[in-house]
Amino acid sequence: MIGWSKGDRVCALLNGGGYAEQAVVPARQLLPVPGGLDFPQAAALPEASCTVYANLTLKAHLRAGQWVLVHGGGSGIGTMAVQWAKASGARVITTVGTHAKIGRVMRLGADVAVNYRSDDFVTRALDATGGRGVDAILDIAGAPYLRENIECLGPDGHLVIIGGTLAPTELDLGLLFSKRASVATTSLRSRPPDQKAAIVARVHKYMWPLIEQGVIAPVIDTVLPMPLAAEAHEFLHSGRAFGKVVLVTP
Repeated sequence: MIGWSKGDRVCALLNGGGYAEQAVVPARQLLPVPGGLDFPQAAALPEASCTVYANLTLKAHLRAGQWVLVHGGGSGIGTMAVQWAKASGARVITTVGTHAKIGRVMRLGADVAVNYRSDDFVTRALDATGGRGVDAILDIAGAPYLRENIECLGPDGHLVIIGGTLAPTELDLGLLFSKRASVATTSLRSRPPDQKAAIVARVHKYMWPLIEQGVIAPVIDTVLPMPLAAEAHEFLHSGRAFGKVVLVTP
């Protein structure tokens, strides 16, 4: 295998089937385990970092000085998105589901944190940006907040939906046109191998050095043995987790 040797410490962007002691992965989807990290920490990196880079940088074209709204800032994807956006020079607004998570996302680099259960994130986002709106939104909620997200967008803003409730909903084209904004949906898992490999290569080039330097770090709430996978999912669905829940082989 070109570029790799037996015994190299690696993590990978899997196509699925990661709940196993062994996995088969295309070589171009491998990443070296960053120095100083153990395997559970490394396992928390590939999916989150590739998702964030593909959507904030490649899809939403986030640049230094812009405002971004990251929904679910306390999730595995959200904690990575907040850190990457801040490291990219953007100003970050994020939503969380409990007051306890506000301080934690602020320590990750968020400029504004909003408990969406008790506060209006549209008002907070518009206030933070002087009424202009944000340049990019990374959304994990989907249909329930489509209108509110478009209201948050500034001129030429980008809303990228990566999950959540995908039920039918109304789209106010007039509001969208008035902002010259775009709405995109995307999935990392359904991408063909060449696209995944290209994203992995960019993540290795641009994000991995920041991880090596400690500027970006995997955020792990809990590490559990593989037989407790069901309990791990229940914990995630409860909304109590902050960051990733990682499963390890016994």
